[in-house]
Parts: sequence; structure tokens; C-alpha cells
Amino acid sequence: MNSKSQSFLSIALLSLVFCSIQNVYSQQLSKSDFWQNVRFGGGLGLGFTNGGFNVALSPSGIYQVNENFATGLGLNFNYTKFNNDTFTAYGGSFMNFFNLIPQIQLSAELEQWRVNSNIGLDGADISENYWTTALFLGIGYTSRNVTVGLRYDIIYDDERSIYIDPLMPFIRFYF
Repeated sequence: MNSKSQSFLSIALLSLVFCSIQNVYSQQLSKSDFWQNVRFGGGLGLGFTNGGFNVALSPSGIYQVNENFATGLGLNFNYTKFNNDTFTAYGGSFMNFFNLIPQIQLSAELEQWRVNSNIGLDGADISENYWTTALFLGIGYTSRNVTVGLRYDIIYDDERSIYIDPLMPFIRFYF
């Protein structure tokens, strides 16, 4: 099993254990309270460099387990252009958010992507399609329904990643 698979499995198992622990809290809620704790929103990411840029859109839904912890799922779309090269990617994500204090949010986000890349060479284009994974740890400042911050892909692969850099700013909105 490679390190990416081990990382994915570890995060999935830890999340499952944590959610099971939180089940004690959620059993106290009535069925009608479930939707009162669901919030919809998502994120927007932008990255710029010499000769390139990246834009990411990620609508998602989260369940606010308690005032400090939320977990959820999202859909992802990403477009990257660097000189004549383009990358279009789509996929899903699993995320956990933890507020140390109301204004400071820590995050862990696991993303799985299907990538379609086109690399423009002199006189020829090379196209490639593949799967890739990103595991972000982040920190952000939260004010009401908005969180602004930075996240870092700890399994970044400069040959397969859809991102230009492992460090990425983000803006999240949840209502």
C-alpha cells in the first residue's frame, strides 16, 4: 500500500472513530433537529503565478455536530492554466472543521480528483487523464458565515497535483 493510500485510510478511519464518538451527542437530537444543524455553502480558491493561475469552486454541505466541530461532503471543480498547459479536474471531498475559539478554525480536507490535462508542446499536444488525491490541513479566521485562510496539501506531488503550489489561500461560506 503506498503512502497516499495509507494517508487516505488513516484519515477515513480517524474520521469514522471521531464521528462514532460524536454519535452520543447526535442521539440527543430529535429527527427534526438534524436539518437545523446542516449548513450549505462552499469554497473558492484562487492562485496566481508567473504565466499561470488556478481557480477552484467547491460547493458543499456540512453538519454542525456541536459548536466547535463540523463535518461534511463537497463537490469540487478546478481549472488551472500555466502558459499553454491546461488542467481541468472534478471530484469530491470529505472535510472536518474544528474551531479552537469562535474566530479560529482548523480544517482537514481530503479531496479525490479526476484530472484531464492538455500539455501544449511545439507542434504537438499531449493529453492525459488520471486520478489524484490531495490532503489539506488548514487554518482560517472565521467571522459569522465566512472563513478566510490558508491550507497546505501535505501529500503534494508536483508532477500529479492539480495545484501550482501546496500552499493555497481559501474563502469558505456556509449558511
